[in-house]
Formats: sequence, structure tokens, C-alpha cells
Amino acid sequence: MKHPLHPALVHFPVACWSLATLADIAGACWPRWPWWQFAAALLAVGCAAGLAAAATGLLELLKLPPEHPAAVDANRHMGMALTAWCLYAGSLLLRMPDMQPVPPGTLATSLSIAGFIALAATGWLGGKLVYVHGIGRAGAPP
Repeated sequence: MKHPLHPALVHFPVACWSLATLADIAGACWPRWPWWQFAAALLAVGCAAGLAAAATGLLELLKLPPEHPAAVDANRHMGMALTAWCLYAGSLLLRMPDMQPVPPGTLATSLSIAGFIALAATGWLGGKLVYVHGIGRAGAPP
């Protein structure tokens, strides 16, 4: 884990999904502007980028011995990240009947907000892995 790729890739889904949730909230506040189109595009890009981030995160997780003190937090981080991905992907699918984006309903918006909460928990756990356990840092104790 001298220079892991996962931390570099997570910025893309985090940014896209966070902005998509903000666009959903903006759409609820200002319904005359088509925020939902922006949100749908961001969700699609975020879900695609999330797959790359998840794949590289899994490769980094496999390098961590199961008895390592960070293993529990690493598995929680992965579980929350997959939860966020599923919530955002569900929100995207609800807005794409016949592969054409439509304004989100209450369920799609709720999934987006729940995805943001899961994403925040994922980020907190990721920070704990780096700053508490020293995972991915050069010169960190094994």
C-alpha cells in the first residue's frame, strides 16, 4: 500500500453523488428549474466512478491481513460504500424509465438523501482508516 489508487478515485463518486443530492434538494426548493436533469447525469457518472473506486478499494482491502486492528473498520467502510452505491443506483434507476431521465419522485429523492448519509458515514470510516489506523500512509506502522 505504498501509493494506493483508491483514495484518488473516490473523489469522483463523492463529488458527483453529493452534487446530485444537492441538485435534488434545489429541485424541491426551486421546481421551475430542471435540476433533476443535472442530478440524473451526476448520478450516472457517480455510479460508474463508484464501481472503479470500489474495485480499487477491494484490492486494497485484500492486502490487509484479517487480524489487523483496522480490519473491522475496513469492512464497515466497504459495507457503507456499497450501501451508498446501491442507494444512489436505486435513485438513478427510478428516474430512468425507458432509459430517459424523468423528474424524481419522493422515493428517488429519499434514496438520494439516504445515499448521502451513507456516503458521509463511508467517508468518516475512510478517514478513521487513514488517521487512526494509518492505512495507506507512507511510513505507517503495519
